[in-house]
Amino acid sequence: MGSVPVEARRSLVDRLKDIDRRVIFVFIAVAVIIPLVWPIGLSLKASPPARALFNEVESLPRGSIVLMAFDYDPATEIELGPMSLAFLKQCFRKGLKVVGLALWPQGAQLARTSFSEAAEGYDVRYGVDYVNLGFKAGGIVVIDSLGKNIRASFPVDVDGRPLSELPLMKSIRNFADIDFVMSLSAGDPGLPFWIMIAQGRYGRKVGGGCTAVSAPMLYPYFPNQLVGLLGGMKGAAEYELLVGEKGPATRGMDAQSIAHAAIVIFILIGNIFFFISRRRQKLMGART
Repeated sequence: MGSVPVEARRSLVDRLKDIDRRVIFVFIAVAVIIPLVWPIGLSLKASPPARALFNEVESLPRGSIVLMAFDYDPATEIELGPMSLAFLKQCFRKGLKVVGLALWPQGAQLARTSFSEAAEGYDVRYGVDYVNLGFKAGGIVVIDSLGKNIRASFPVDVDGRPLSELPLMKSIRNFADIDFVMSLSAGDPGLPFWIMIAQGRYGRKVGGGCTAVSAPMLYPYFPNQLVGLLGGMKGAAEYELLVGEKGPATRGMDAQSIAHAAIVIFILIGNIFFFISRRRQKLMGART
């Protein structure tokens, strides 16, 4: 067989080197969409901070009170929303009582959605097994007031019902009645304040979930000030794995992993064509 003419080889390299970037966008889109529609189920192992958080919640006796802060907004729902669902499902399965609140304005409505979705399939009732206290501005001041008197900051729930009408809240006065604090945090105010006040001042055990970009700053708190931490979508997927409820984070990790692999392949191909092109230019320069 004859060899491929040099001109043909050059032409092929030039065509691939100058490929329209929209073609690459299409490949990336396909790499993201396919795992979302048809989950692949790539292997995933829970990290020590995620497993420690799961084990701590598993060790709580039935009927324990968990205070859960929804300190995030729709922009970070993709990372923190799946964490809230997996965590609430574990609490409901264990028979734990959950009191939700938000230091971010949009957090109260995101909490409402998470409670509604997580409660499906469990014999739980609003006001008895879980409560949504809604949003309160003030950040660290609000957290400190919870340690003294919850009703001072939250006299009514998210729908305006007095706490005296909610059976779950009748015996909860302050942090002394809270067995565990879980903060899902996208920034300020968020998890560092809960660590400072709930853990540092009042001695409550605190676990957390945060965005991937915040995780490196918060991991040093584990395991002394934080009993466990979930970082970004990967942390959410790890918790879904531990709880046994594969959800949006697991599908998202499939899509993210495949997309990253596609990007790496395109980078390798681009570098290969770059070196081929540079070698060809050197050969042409040597001939002249």
